[in-house]
Amino acid sequence: MIDFDQINSEIAALVDQKLAHHLENINYPPGIGQAMRYSVFPGGKRVRPVILLATSRMFGGCDTNALPFAVALEMIHTYSMIHDDLPAMDDDDMRRWRPTNHIVHGDAMAILAGDALLNLSFEIMADHCIHDSSLHNLRAMSKIAKYAGVGGMIGGQVLDMRLEGADATADELEYIYTNKTSALFMAAFGAGALAAGNCDADGALNEVGRKLGLAFQIKDDLLDSSGCADFGKNPSDEKNQKSTYASLYGAKRAEEIFADLSTSAVQTLKTFENSDFLVALVNRLVNRTW
Repeated sequence: MIDFDQINSEIAALVDQKLAHHLENINYPPGIGQAMRYSVFPGGKRVRPVILLATSRMFGGCDTNALPFAVALEMIHTYSMIHDDLPAMDDDDMRRWRPTNHIVHGDAMAILAGDALLNLSFEIMADHCIHDSSLHNLRAMSKIAKYAGVGGMIGGQVLDMRLEGADATADELEYIYTNKTSALFMAAFGAGALAAGNCDADGALNEVGRKLGLAFQIKDDLLDSSGCADFGKNPSDEKNQKSTYASLYGAKRAEEIFADLSTSAVQTLKTFENSDFLVALVNRLVNRTW
């Protein structure tokens, strides 16, 4: 048996310490460091960097090598939320139970804070790869770049925006969810394995990340439509007339799809040795009420 909470807290603390190290001395020009730190701290549950570090550990990797990629991934995730909340995108005024970045710092500074976090993420990974230019590390950086870009998270966001006010087809909605949400989960699992020097598990872990991301987003749909959860923000899908699995398939069928994806992701993870923590983490993510 593992002590899930202890391991999870320990890994998240490592990520927080490294994030603070990179962000604490950004104070000039005035305002930019404050705006960057506002969205990074206090952070969420650090799910994606925790997955990356835990995957590296599962394959015998060391935290020192995996941590720069984990920190970079969290910065990319944070920048995406800052931009997603902007009036030109989802126009949200609450995130994590407090005003969004652009409400506090203004639209322009929020855009720049997101840009700065994205650039800093690649600076951190590039500096690390200069220090250790192993092919595995370069591939880990490449994987994060791929899934954060137009072929991943940004591509999903683009189609999500283009289909506002329209009824998405099943294929379009799966594309949006796979890229907008699953992509960074796929990056976390894949980069974690690569940082540990493992290339063989890439296909299986991609599927775990893809299915986890789909299940994670469908769970959001179901919680949102039921009105039984507080996400710390104002629901914007209905306001922006966005299709969801719940609206497309109905709650019952969406529940069935969610259950199939969740079960499959967990079963694939269980085929790997030393996967107990990741199995427990995935189970908590898909069974969450927040």
